[in-house]
This record gives sequence, structure tokens and C-alpha cells, in this order.
Amino acid sequence: MFSFFKKKKIIPHIKLSGVIGNVGKFKQGIDFAGQEEIIKKAFSIKKSPAVAISINSPGGSPVQSHLIHDFIRSQAKKNKKKVIIFMEDVAASGGYLIACAGDEIYANQSSIVGSIGVIYSSFGFKELIQKIGVQRRVYTAGKNKSTLDPFMDEKQEDIERLKNIQLELHKDFIDVVEKSRSKKLKKDKGIELFSGEFWSGRKSLELGLIDGIGTADQILREKFGDDVNIKKFEKSKGWLAKKLSSESHTDQVISILEERSIWQRYGF
Repeated sequence: MFSFFKKKKIIPHIKLSGVIGNVGKFKQGIDFAGQEEIIKKAFSIKKSPAVAISINSPGGSPVQSHLIHDFIRSQAKKNKKKVIIFMEDVAASGGYLIACAGDEIYANQSSIVGSIGVIYSSFGFKELIQKIGVQRRVYTAGKNKSTLDPFMDEKQEDIERLKNIQLELHKDFIDVVEKSRSKKLKKDKGIELFSGEFWSGRKSLELGLIDGIGTADQILREKFGDDVNIKKFEKSKGWLAKKLSSESHTDQVISILEERSIWQRYGF
């Protein structure tokens, strides 16, 4: 007879969408500074048994990925809450690293998941500037200050130095995945999980990279009941950024192209 007065369970739902790091003049993307307060508020709801986080990101900055991952875990521990992650179109590279902050991870069967690796890309313009009669003049204090300058010949020592840094970052990434997924990873499938390859959500489930297939609404209602109150937390765009972005079409196009080049890696 008192069921009418029973309070609904509240599940805060954070949405992280975009390239990780500051992309373009108006910082379109995911970074720690922009998400810190939202994450803190979501975890501060005392009676919620869990916090849900949806991720739609092709990756980006390793540092920002680690900062967000670590902050989610620290808030979960501090507030004694379970973290349930939901992947949308893509949760790859840094997007997957953040996803590893979850106690459980879910995806759509067609989501792109994985890309556990590190990449650096550039161009070489030395012959081009020679053809058009441009001279490159560089003055440095410190012999390695011009490392990987795209207008100069590559040096083997520079490549080796970069590769060593990449290997360190890759190991950090692998450590996060192995700690998060522990015995869930299926390493006996004959597939190298840490090669930088990415898979569909369905295949990722077979490999132990995720725990199940389903949407946030569906899974949360299965776990907490049909009357669960899913409270959304998402970063809103500031008034100034809205005004500037609507007036500066050139900056808008450049920002879109920068972000698109990262998303394009996964076929979107």
C-alpha cells in the first residue's frame, strides 16, 4: 500500500562526445577541464547506486584520456558507486581508454571498439619548398629542438626517439586495459588485442573488450526497473562560443575538417 510513495531510483547519465582534447578555436571536443564539474556533480547524487557514461569518441589526447579515466575512477571510489559505460558509434583509442573506467561496458553490435595503440602522423615538404624556391631557415638552442621538422630530412635518431615515447605510451594504455578488464579479456582467440586494430561491438564482446550488447536506456531499465529516472548530464555550449562560431564560418570549417580527419580513420 505504500508503493505509491516509493521514490524512483535516479541514475545520472553523462555523455562524452567528440575528439579528446581541444580541437579548433572553440574547443569542440572532450577535455578534463570541461568535464570535471559535470562528472563531480553526477557522482554527488547520494541515492544513485550507479553512474552511466555514454562515449562517442575516436580518441585524441592520451593525457586528457588518462585524466578523465582516473577522475571517473576516483569519484567512483570516493562515492562508492558503480560505473556503467555505453559506447555509441565509436569508442576507440583514447575513447576506449576512458571506457575502461567502467565496471561494466556495453556497446551496439555495430559500434567501433578498440584501437589500443598510439599514432603520430606528419608530412614531408622538403622537396616541395625546394621546387618553389623557398629556403628553410631554422635556428635552435638545443640540438634536438627541430626534431621531426616536416621541412627537413628525417633523422633515424629522431624516429627512434619518437618510437620509444610511443612504446611507453602504448604500455601505459595496455596497463589500463588489463587492469580494468582483468580476466575478462579473451587472449586465446588468436587475435592480438593491443595491435591498434579495432572491431565491431559484436566481435568486441567475443574478445572480452566489452560486457554486453545494448543501449543505455535498455540496460539501465533492465538493471534498475522501468520506472528508473535517468538524469542527463552534458556539457552545454557557452553563449560566447555559440555567438562566435555562428559568425566565423572559416574557423568553423577548419575545426570541422580537423575533427573529421580523426573520425575518418574509423570509416565515418
